[in-house]
Amino acid sequence: MGFMPRLPETAPFSPSQRAWLDGYLAGLFGGNPEPSAEPPPPAEDFPWHDPTLLLDERLALAQGRPRERVLMAAMAQLDCGQCGYLCRTYAEAIARGEEASLTRCAPGGKPTSRKLKELVAAFGAMPGVPAAPAMPAPLSPEAAAADRPFEARFCAARPLNRPGSEKDTRHVVLAAAAGFEVGDSLGVAARNAPELVAAIIACLGASPETPVLAPDGVEHRLAEALAEACEIRRPSDQAIEVLASRALDRDHSLVLQAMAEGYPGAGPEDADLLDLLEAFPSARPPLSELISALDPLQPRLYSIASSPKHVAGEIHLTVAAVRYQKRARRRLGVASTFLSDRLAPGEKVRAFIRPAAGFRLPASPDSPIIMIGPGTGIAPFRAFLQERRAIGARGRNWLIFGNPHRDGDFLFEDELLAWCGDGHLTRLDTAFSRDQDEKIYVQHRLLERAAELWAWLGDGAHLYVCGDAMRMARDVDQGLAYILGREGQMDAAAAKAWLARLAAEGRYQKDVY
Repeated sequence: MGFMPRLPETAPFSPSQRAWLDGYLAGLFGGNPEPSAEPPPPAEDFPWHDPTLLLDERLALAQGRPRERVLMAAMAQLDCGQCGYLCRTYAEAIARGEEASLTRCAPGGKPTSRKLKELVAAFGAMPGVPAAPAMPAPLSPEAAAADRPFEARFCAARPLNRPGSEKDTRHVVLAAAAGFEVGDSLGVAARNAPELVAAIIACLGASPETPVLAPDGVEHRLAEALAEACEIRRPSDQAIEVLASRALDRDHSLVLQAMAEGYPGAGPEDADLLDLLEAFPSARPPLSELISALDPLQPRLYSIASSPKHVAGEIHLTVAAVRYQKRARRRLGVASTFLSDRLAPGEKVRAFIRPAAGFRLPASPDSPIIMIGPGTGIAPFRAFLQERRAIGARGRNWLIFGNPHRDGDFLFEDELLAWCGDGHLTRLDTAFSRDQDEKIYVQHRLLERAAELWAWLGDGAHLYVCGDAMRMARDVDQGLAYILGREGQMDAAAAKAWLARLAAEGRYQKDVY
């Protein structure tokens, strides 16, 4: 056999990239690459990449790792895409010096941004701490998907709660020809609330038509920049520093600087841009300087609540509209009220599909599945059930659903009860937390059904959890570990290891936020 070109060992590629390129060269030159003298190193594990762990727990697991991994452990571990990266790629961009903003992790909030600042400062003073080798940054699934946007047509946002409920959850229907799989999410490019934009412009004493440089580096009208291009509900530390540097009142400047540096208790809590402008009237920087220092308005992600095999040409979402009062002013969720309140039928919405990272139905349609999804966490499981019905899957389906009240908050009740009636939904357990004196949540139903759960797992069932990461998902994790220990007669460490093995095998998957 003739000479076969291979990548040099010093080439800046991962083992998987190297293997693909060697294979490509082999195919190109008509042979097989010479086998490596040593097997490729095992894939790196990230034990801290679990949103149910606390920040200190995650950092402890990353202790002794290279700086980009320690930075990754400070992230919220949701891979939600709001920062424009994955947790891993955001950390790597910071470590390489390519990303200067340390406030992009919206779910992590101030604790994450403070910790990132501490770590970056500490690593800067510790040159011996290893950093990632210089190599091309991989394109994150979020970035790759966002490069393929499409326009969806808004059809409806039907209420799912009955009158009298304290919640406002909507069944949002969008018409689109985009291809997706159940388990995927939809990224929605929302717009900020017009009343908030108008109030900010009035507080600045500016004209909506004033041209400004937005965070995307493009010149927009001020009103357009604030509505479509800027994150105004969570001002960046850079924007707060701009306000501090331009404040004429010394006390205003000191408080704003303390806020930018992340000191707890400095300034109004969870302040949006309007809060800051009203609280610090002496801080009025030039418009373009302020606007360009804000973070870009990122798309919001929603689990898709429909199967393309059940209803073609549509994408369904389950959206909880966020509305509340704070400091004598009504606050609105950006995307939730955009979808629930501010779109008319036929209007176009910019969107993209984010493929699921490890949240898929079993390969075998005969495998049983157990789905735990309170509140809007039911969304992907409605899609799962539609998909399994459409393909004629024979595997058993068990859903555990929770919400405050049965009368007002039983989302998709008619569909779920119909599936129970015809046997498609083998088992439905509900936990309506406020319908009795003692609060009952989904983890309590799991404990009540411990023997059945253990039997289903013994039959090869796959477990899925969707919903709140820090409360519900942590409680479910603890409940599952207790059940495995009790039913499997294992100690606590063995039960946790068993649960971790389920996850490693793809039989315990989470879509949490």
